Amino acid sequence: MARALALAREAAAAGEVPVGAVVVQDGEVVGTGRNGPIATSDPTAHAEIVALREAARAAGNYRLDRCTLYVTLEPCPMCVGAMLHARVGRVVFGAPDPKTGAAGSVVDLFARRELNHHTTVEGGVMQEECAALLGDFFRSRRAEGKATAQPLRDDAVRTPDERFANLPGFPWAPQYVSDLPSLAGLRMHYVDEGPRDAPLTWLCLHGNPAWSYLYRRMIPVFLEQGHRVVAPDMPGFGRSDKPKKDSAHTFSWHRQVLLEFVERLDLRNVVLVVQDWGGLLGLTLPMAAPQRYRGLLAMNTTLGTGDAPLSPGFLAWREMCRTKPDFDVARLFSRGNPHMISAECEAYNAPFPDRGHRAALRAFPPMVPDRVDADGAAVSREAREFWRSKWDGQAFMAIGALDPVLGTGVMQQLRADIRGCAEPMVLPQAGHFVQEHGEEIARAAVGYFRA
Repeated sequence: MARALALAREAAAAGEVPVGAVVVQDGEVVGTGRNGPIATSDPTAHAEIVALREAARAAGNYRLDRCTLYVTLEPCPMCVGAMLHARVGRVVFGAPDPKTGAAGSVVDLFARRELNHHTTVEGGVMQEECAALLGDFFRSRRAEGKATAQPLRDDAVRTPDERFANLPGFPWAPQYVSDLPSLAGLRMHYVDEGPRDAPLTWLCLHGNPAWSYLYRRMIPVFLEQGHRVVAPDMPGFGRSDKPKKDSAHTFSWHRQVLLEFVERLDLRNVVLVVQDWGGLLGLTLPMAAPQRYRGLLAMNTTLGTGDAPLSPGFLAWREMCRTKPDFDVARLFSRGNPHMISAECEAYNAPFPDRGHRAALRAFPPMVPDRVDADGAAVSREAREFWRSKWDGQAFMAIGALDPVLGTGVMQQLRADIRGCAEPMVLPQAGHFVQEHGEEIARAAVGYFRA
């Protein structure tokens, strides 16, 4: 049952109802499963069904009369039917299910004497632990529903939820915050997965024109380690509310939102994960609360100190954004990432159904500090000094070598400003949005920060 409970936690981390199942034969595990209807778009993908399928393949026989099935929640009628058809010898469950339980709570299909097979049933094993996991999950869903009801400010727009339905590789339930002082009632979306007391929390900050979807290849790797992952959408991006006016977006405002967000969630043992604007803003955060941060993972980004010329590649990007403000975001991703499928590329268009939702995309390129007195330049210079002389954590760097904007040269300059930064991991096949090769980077980073 402890093994089944661990599988249930994995299901919760993936945004599924937390149920796990294990099939045992002669003292050996022959099948495991966790809930997966959402990720697989399969209404039969209950934990018990997944475990039964695996056990039957292992046995080379759909009859499993010598097997015991352990499941964290009382099985439903569909799963009981499958167990009876497989002639499972014994079923052990954790928490009762007063809504759909078919082992006594609503109906007791196992007790039907008319059936030609009878399975031994035992309930209540590790009941408190199983029920607590389910309770936490549904409390979170209810809180999410309340947040979703947050009214929309008159000077902002909100992307319809249906544009985010069934995005490939992004199963995590949305979380929202709207009461940060700097938000002034705007609703901000974030992903928050993994245990709150995890040994590490990976704070993943996106850039322009991306959103938290950019980290979908990295998040599962971090969760596999039992770590926590927090990935916010900055206002104007992703599922967050989007101010209508370009002028609403400033360096100082976005930085303040992130500072308050870290404090509100009380994030600790943080590995700061940054790329593009995630670094321009994010690299200024640790000096405000250095006790919260243990590590840095920097990818294709820079500090906007205003006392050094911007790269030719960035200036070309800025000019493109000025002359073609309605550029196709999906096409931008597809050009630099030929391995992405079309649905993944289109996921980056999801937040921006029309021009009214694109104020941030227009505002961010001119916001990069290019003068010593530009908004954000002074605090970025302070941050540069912090990284040079006061940073005492670990630092790891991954570089997409094909990036024409913030490529190897820019990243080597940044590395020289970060005390103790390790030799970079260079990905010769990756461009600016290096997280699209993120699994490889995440596994290397996990190994580095474990050392």
